[in-house]
Amino acid sequence: MRIVQLTPGSGDQFYCENCLRDASLVRALRAAGADVVLAPMYLPLSLDNRQPLERTQVFFGGINVYLQQKLGLFRRTPRWLDKLFDADWLLQRVSKRAGMTSAPQLGEMTLSMLQGAHGRQAKEIDRLIEFLTSPEHKPDVMVLSNLLLAGLAEPIKKRLGCKLVCWLQDEDVFVDDLGELWAQRVWEQLSGLVPFFDLFLSVSHFFSDLMQKRLSIPPEKMQVCPPGIDLSMYEPPASISEAQTIGFLGRMCRGNGLDLLGQCFTALGQTAGLEHSRLLLCGGMTSADRKAVHTLIRQLQENGLSERSEFQEAFDQETRLRFLRRLRVLCSPSRQHPAYALNVLEAMACGVPFVAPKAGVYPEWSKLTGGGVIYEPNTPAQLHRAVEPLLRDPLRAAELGAQGRRGIQKYFDIRKTAVDLQQQFERLFQS
Repeated sequence: MRIVQLTPGSGDQFYCENCLRDASLVRALRAAGADVVLAPMYLPLSLDNRQPLERTQVFFGGINVYLQQKLGLFRRTPRWLDKLFDADWLLQRVSKRAGMTSAPQLGEMTLSMLQGAHGRQAKEIDRLIEFLTSPEHKPDVMVLSNLLLAGLAEPIKKRLGCKLVCWLQDEDVFVDDLGELWAQRVWEQLSGLVPFFDLFLSVSHFFSDLMQKRLSIPPEKMQVCPPGIDLSMYEPPASISEAQTIGFLGRMCRGNGLDLLGQCFTALGQTAGLEHSRLLLCGGMTSADRKAVHTLIRQLQENGLSERSEFQEAFDQETRLRFLRRLRVLCSPSRQHPAYALNVLEAMACGVPFVAPKAGVYPEWSKLTGGGVIYEPNTPAQLHRAVEPLLRDPLRAAELGAQGRRGIQKYFDIRKTAVDLQQQFERLFQS
């Protein structure tokens, strides 16, 4: 049985949970003995500076997709010309532009992609199908990284006849950000594509419930499957640190609560006994996020906190692990309702507790592992109240972090996830 995993890349511009999830699962599935082909879409994949995953060419290259959307000429250009625009160095350069990942600008293109063979990127589908029909790549089970790739479902089912699986993770945030008109049309299109899938894998119970309501997915087609992490890569520090250090891991943007954290840290800097607290930030950004980051830097400068804060430019796995081991607590004050929070799982795997609002998957992960503190409402003041006790009491923070690590070991070992997935795909293939 061959599994083909189709994964959109982020161009290495920010901490992309979907990219990291897919790359880790491919490695784990291969370690479990599975035959897996990983094919990137849109932009080159973030592979975490680890051993290469034998990448194929990029499909639906971001530049070609854009040109085909805007200009009819590029829907008929020869492959040799399209290939020039799919060069990794060029896609990496263009990925720095906000428009490549900014949802409000992508309503029309999103709908076109979901229209599959009837959309403006039809020739890209033909190229992908041609690749997948070759003996060394032909899938028995095809796995789509997210539901925004669902426009491929009908041509894949009709022309390849393989089983079709789709991960579900945070698609609602992207679609809803398209604006009411485009969002409604996209949700309607997605609903019509549900019957082409054999199985949906939701990363959490929270998101499974949400997507079943929004798309009327039959219960028998839905499975909850937290992907997990490679525990061999994570280790807590040898001793409890006395440093009062707060961390932020994720794309540095307003949606992830960057400004809320900045206001909280400013208040902590004026709190007796916490004058030496530090703030470390890691996770990257797009050009659209620079204004929010520069605003935070200016705020820290104006309050005399620049020397007590640090922005980590790199965010590959080795850098993230060093970063996490320096923390007393990880803060994740997201304004959204995340379906999956890889940042807090990575923190707990390193014995670091997390603080997050009562939103999305955070309460689910906190209850399951015992390694988090949940607060509401999501304001700087409430975040301050949740973080302060952990900064003042290193033993309490260490105890909470140790409990979280035990929870990760019990529920989020990616090796077990890989074995379970392989067995599930085998049953699906045989059905």
